[in-house]
Amino acid sequence: MKRNVMFVALCVLLYNITGCASNQEEKTEETSTYTATSPLKIDTSFTKEYVSQIKSVRNIEVRAQEKGYLQKIYVDEGQVVKAGQPLFRIMPQAFEAELQKAEAETRSAQIEVQNTKTLLDKNIVSKNEYLLAEAKLDQAKAETKLAKMHLAFTEIKAPFDGMIDRIPLKLGSLIDEGELLTSLSDNSQMFAYFNVSEPEYLNYETNVKDRGDKKVGLLLANGEPFKYKGDVETVESEFDNETGNIAFRARFNNPDKLLRNGETGKVLMTVPLKNALIIPQKATYEVQDKMYVFVVDHNSVVRSTMIEIAARMPDLFVVRSGISANDKILLEGVQKVRDNDKIKYEFKKPQEVISQLKLKAE
Repeated sequence: MKRNVMFVALCVLLYNITGCASNQEEKTEETSTYTATSPLKIDTSFTKEYVSQIKSVRNIEVRAQEKGYLQKIYVDEGQVVKAGQPLFRIMPQAFEAELQKAEAETRSAQIEVQNTKTLLDKNIVSKNEYLLAEAKLDQAKAETKLAKMHLAFTEIKAPFDGMIDRIPLKLGSLIDEGELLTSLSDNSQMFAYFNVSEPEYLNYETNVKDRGDKKVGLLLANGEPFKYKGDVETVESEFDNETGNIAFRARFNNPDKLLRNGETGKVLMTVPLKNALIIPQKATYEVQDKMYVFVVDHNSVVRSTMIEIAARMPDLFVVRSGISANDKILLEGVQKVRDNDKIKYEFKKPQEVISQLKLKAE
């Protein structure tokens, strides 16, 4: 009996202690003071990333212009070559024979012209026969020139300085006219193509004075910035009907030959903003891909308000709609309060808040 009484008394004591602790916690929460601030309206700029495709300024397919066996390969894959340097040789014997035949016919026609001229001077043949002999000589010279061109096509040379790509064929391969031998890329300068939305394109083209520096950066696939800046050179003539985007092209110098044809990266473009409304990222929270802030009303009650983000900056969001510069928003305690809670708060000027930003919400 005594044990039962003691057990009941112990339970009552524990209940009272727990209840007091709970009440104390509630009281503490109710008396917590949070920090609030306001959006800041300023002229600023931010760097926007655009996925880009990197292409060589000059990139061509090297193809055979004559049919025959691949007799020589003078270069290796990945090798840097100079303009005029031999790359491949297709077995030339048949074309050499054609040239010899054409040259022989040319000499024969020259002799015929000389003989006909002698006879014409003696009035033995007519002038028409002399003109016919000259026509045959012209035809023979043309055949010789054509034979020389065919023979020259058997020695394939680099049309410009560049780098050799993969060589799919091996020595002795039978090659058809027009068959791919390799590709040649001039990587001294590179193009970066990137797509821009229609509103961004309109802002870029109409706000010439405020568009910012035409110089752009390039973020490589490993996350490292390319050390040379590029210039936005041109915009394509048409929008893509499927995506609603239009392609921009930037040119980058590539003296170290780090960039190669077909690489990917991100073009970094500075976008100016006038009268931008910015807030700390830590003042926001996300629900189902939508962004919210707690707006503090004149009764110190917090109201969950959806906002639309126009741009992202380090630790900051640029707000397109949802709040105004006169609103007060909760800065700290975003994860602790609930909609329609009445709170105590201290107001901090937005300039002070932005100068001491930390991204993590509390």
